[in-house]
Amino acid sequence: MGDYYIGVDVGTASVRACVVDVSGKILSVAVKGITVWNPRPDHYQQSSEEIWSAVVYTVRAVISEAKVKPERIVGIGFDATCSLVVLGDRFQPVTVSLDGEESQNIIMWMDHRAQKEADVITATRHSVLKSVGGIMSLEMQPPKLKWLKQNIPSTWQRAAHLFDLPDFLTWRATGSLSRSLCSLVCKWGFQADSDGRLCWDDDFLALIDLGDLTENNHSKLGNLQQDVGSPCGSGLSNQAAEELGLIPGTPVGTSMIDAHAGALACVGCTPVASSHKETLADLDNRIVIIAGTSTCHIICTRTSVSVPGVWGPYYSAMVPGMWVNEGGQSVAGRLIDFVTSSHPAFSETKTKAVDRGLHEYEYLNDHLQQMAVRNHFQTVAHLTHGFHVWPDFHGNRSPVADASLRGMICGLSLSATEDDLALLYLATIQALAYGTRHIIAEMEKSGHMISTVYLCGGLRNNRLYVQTHADVLGLPVVLPEVDQSVLLGAAMLGAFASGKFDSLQSVMLAMGGQGSVVDPDAAVSSFHEKKFQVFLEMLGDQQKYRNMMKDVLRS
Repeated sequence: MGDYYIGVDVGTASVRACVVDVSGKILSVAVKGITVWNPRPDHYQQSSEEIWSAVVYTVRAVISEAKVKPERIVGIGFDATCSLVVLGDRFQPVTVSLDGEESQNIIMWMDHRAQKEADVITATRHSVLKSVGGIMSLEMQPPKLKWLKQNIPSTWQRAAHLFDLPDFLTWRATGSLSRSLCSLVCKWGFQADSDGRLCWDDDFLALIDLGDLTENNHSKLGNLQQDVGSPCGSGLSNQAAEELGLIPGTPVGTSMIDAHAGALACVGCTPVASSHKETLADLDNRIVIIAGTSTCHIICTRTSVSVPGVWGPYYSAMVPGMWVNEGGQSVAGRLIDFVTSSHPAFSETKTKAVDRGLHEYEYLNDHLQQMAVRNHFQTVAHLTHGFHVWPDFHGNRSPVADASLRGMICGLSLSATEDDLALLYLATIQALAYGTRHIIAEMEKSGHMISTVYLCGGLRNNRLYVQTHADVLGLPVVLPEVDQSVLLGAAMLGAFASGKFDSLQSVMLAMGGQGSVVDPDAAVSSFHEKKFQVFLEMLGDQQKYRNMMKDVLRS
């Protein structure tokens, strides 16, 4: 009998849990949906109580399915989206809703209500901004906190504990008020570096009118910071253990943001193809794309690299003692879902896919192959030679770092057939790949050298998405054999906290597994080069149009 670990991942729309053995093999997975409230444009809210109930449900379910005795579970780890949780002095939910729904106490990562506040913070040009590419994103916590203070003063007065969602989960599991460096340095403006600096910047907080958060040794923000995976408190509290069906004191690893957990699992994966074999010594040259509702692009390096418009460099956010840069696209899977489901031909296409026992995207992938043959094109990619998409329907996270950018489509006609839907679907996937290339180009311009791409998340299962990224980037794409990398990363935190490993890198090597390699097709490199140039022109055009219209509402 061996040891086992539990990983819990709180995503945008669901909570997932798994049981993992010491080799990284996932024995069982359970999923439970959670509510996303969207009461006003750009306002996205959740409930911490509902999320914890879903955690309890999924953990009990995976233990039962795996048929593992609770005493064999020797570590548990949590990851979650970087959403803001507000609790009162008795740890009760405090509303973040303008409509007063008390249970809705989470402002989600994708909430865009705080654009004005983000712009004000960026305008300070404070040195804290150096660690976020020079621009404060409205998806981070300082703008959301500033918005709360200005717009719901009653909530601000009652708020006693302000958590990033991953840290809320470890508090709920252990009672410890410690915070993860991953969340703090990536989303809260906390300062950490290789010279030993580890602190809140009180001047910055005062400058952005959040100086009251420095009171009582920053108690609302957290005054105990820990490396990812380090043991949290004294392990599971009696109450949490009873709820989860586990043993009190079971070690709990300090949490991570969900994308970083996926990256942690991916970079420990060994490519199967001998020509692409790497070790953890090559970590600096790997970028991980965590592709789901949104997409994150994470690279972990031994040295600090600043990239304009790209988040970071963050110290000890993923692997203790190393630096992280993080690019991203605010929508990816959600964008593909939106453009396809809103097309007039989607309903008929979905019916045909169901009849053939296929997911609608598998059906569209096959349909595109038939279109390429029918039109005598060398590859599917060439079908979009006259059709172009700019993908920032929900703003640009990086490298432009402009949340006000919007989507563009060039090449529309009066036709709305299944062929037109397939072209829109293909062009959207290509646009997301060009967005990734744009991010990587800026990273390399600043000094990164990237030789391999690792890809995880829900979109890793879409063969067209994967191959398109390999082709557009001109780089091999590694797909870990474990298709639940984010969950595995969470379980790795529990494994490290258990004390069975001497370092987080040891956990990554022991549990990372292997991965298959998808190589780029050189036959489409020149085509994608031209399309990428069109992509950049579309950005310039949108900026030009906006500049032309900027004064029209003032006249």
